[in-house]
Amino acid sequence: MRNKDTGNFLVRYYKSFCHAIDGFFYAAICEHNMAIIIVATLVTTLAGLYYNISVPEWLFVIGIIGAVTASEMINTAIEATIDLVTSEKHPLAKVAKDTASAATLVLSVTALIGAILIFVPKMF
Repeated sequence: MRNKDTGNFLVRYYKSFCHAIDGFFYAAICEHNMAIIIVATLVTTLAGLYYNISVPEWLFVIGIIGAVTASEMINTAIEATIDLVTSEKHPLAKVAKDTASAATLVLSVTALIGAILIFVPKMF
């Protein structure tokens, strides 16, 4: 059972926020795929500004960036949890890791298709 902090709620939320920031920086520094996502985010944001995309297009871009980033972090958490529980090869561990990774792949392909639909017509 988890030992919950019963202190001031602002202190609890601050600590929670700090843990979330730690997790983000861990993923950004240690996970190769997060580096790719961060670069893709910067390129997409600059392209959106350059091509002056519409508000609905921005909503898609922001939403899909958030979804891909969150999915990669969830994938990282799942992989770390499985590695913590067992160092042995197990078919269910493989299913869990592969499925979590596939979720990020699905979102990444969706992001790529969306980017093509938004940006390619503006290039020509």
